[in-house]
Amino acid sequence: MSTDNAVLLAKRDGVAVLTLNDPERRNALTLASSRQLAAHVRDCEDDPEVSAIVVTGAPPAFCAGADLTVLGESKAEGLRGIYAGFLAVANSTLPTIAAVGGAAVGAGLNLALAADVRLSGPRARYDARFLQLGIHPGGGMTWMLQRLVGPQAATAMTLFKHVPDAEEARRIGLSFQTVDGDHDALVEAAVALAAPAAAGPRELVKTIKRTLRATHRMPEHAEAVEAELEVQVESMGTPEFAALLASMKARISSSA
Repeated sequence: MSTDNAVLLAKRDGVAVLTLNDPERRNALTLASSRQLAAHVRDCEDDPEVSAIVVTGAPPAFCAGADLTVLGESKAEGLRGIYAGFLAVANSTLPTIAAVGGAAVGAGLNLALAADVRLSGPRARYDARFLQLGIHPGGGMTWMLQRLVGPQAATAMTLFKHVPDAEEARRIGLSFQTVDGDHDALVEAAVALAAPAAAGPRELVKTIKRTLRATHRMPEHAEAVEAELEVQVESMGTPEFAALLASMKARISSSA
């Protein structure tokens, strides 16, 4: 497979769909595919017509982790190269959704965890597997996983070989929703979920995501109130707010 299409990018209605495209190797991450994934994320952030990102993998897997030959040759520099793709997703200023239709293993689990929201297809599995490969978890996996599912479930997944399926992932908070149907149905559901963000004012969407991350770290409600107040006032001075308010008033008047 050419490295030029290791990750496909499609844009529609304000949502970019990034697809890991190496199904024969179950979309294992290589240095080339990680670079391309990171480049696509940057492209989306630079494109004013894109306001949300969906990441998925060509069936049958979501991502089987890092290519084992790369792992065998990697030290810190090589590992950081593998991290680059999922860290670009984790650090994206745009809202992100992982559409997980099959196994998300090792670094593939990291990629799923890096998204803001995960949707699971019926065949989704969330498999840490680092211990079984004789390698320590990396890329911030233990931090991301514990923040989502808590220390008990994270320990079970990391040390006790527990692999949640789609339904359990939803139950423990690892996945937002399970979507019945095939891969296309899963991606359509992810794009539909992203649609309100894609339709909203782009800078406001980015600001809300930034605020969500900031307030999540705050210990006190009062601190969050003050943090939101400043940006809420700023948003009320934008042309987008004026236009949306005028449109709402017009709808109310016409229905009266």
